[in-house]
Amino acid sequence: MSDKPLAGRVALVTGASRGLGAAIAVVLGAAGAQVVALARNAAALEETDDAIRAAGGAPASLLALDLARGEDVDMIGPTIAQRFGRLDIVVGNAAVLGRLGPVTHLPAKDWAEVMAVNLTANWHLMRTTEPLLRASDAGRAVFVTSRRAAQPKAYWGAYGASKAALEHLAITWAQELAITPVKVNLFDPGIVRTRMRAAAMPGENPMTVPAPEEVAPKVLPLCLPSETRSGEIIRA
Repeated sequence: MSDKPLAGRVALVTGASRGLGAAIAVVLGAAGAQVVALARNAAALEETDDAIRAAGGAPASLLALDLARGEDVDMIGPTIAQRFGRLDIVVGNAAVLGRLGPVTHLPAKDWAEVMAVNLTANWHLMRTTEPLLRASDAGRAVFVTSRRAAQPKAYWGAYGASKAALEHLAITWAQELAITPVKVNLFDPGIVRTRMRAAAMPGENPMTVPAPEEVAPKVLPLCLPSETRSGEIIRA
């Protein structure tokens, strides 16, 4: 494999300001992709850009926006089309944990936020990027999921439900695109040393958990033009 297997390709990564999203952006940038890094925090995105450059990638294009605002997400496709004229890879990584607690005790605003970011934002992302992915010779979409989707656990109701719904949505989309060159898959990174993990497991020693940089390279094969799988859940 070439050391720049994504040369000439444009890749959008959401939640790219820190953690796994930032690490994925660095991996794709180092592989030659022109990265469009998206998150709410503009200053943190600049740090991701620095890391991509340090890894030998081209300067990233930074998009600071709130994925919970559907009308803003709808403009991502047209914005990328105007800037680059193409989009080959989408990695839907951004997510929020929400409040852990009994299902019937969850405040409505916490439920709404989890669903808005983890599920509805990805639906908007599919809609706005599909024309560009279809136009690519090898459009690739990867959505980050969690074992909680298939293994419900007490107090994780909102997060687990959002990921289960995301899996259903992404696999359905993959089936609808089956006669096109677009491949859609889900990636379950397992346990990763992120801020979300620390919030969920405050008593855990973070040094016993794999760092994002250890897990992110496993996403690269799903973004390559040679990838043939679609509609699958790949677990790290």
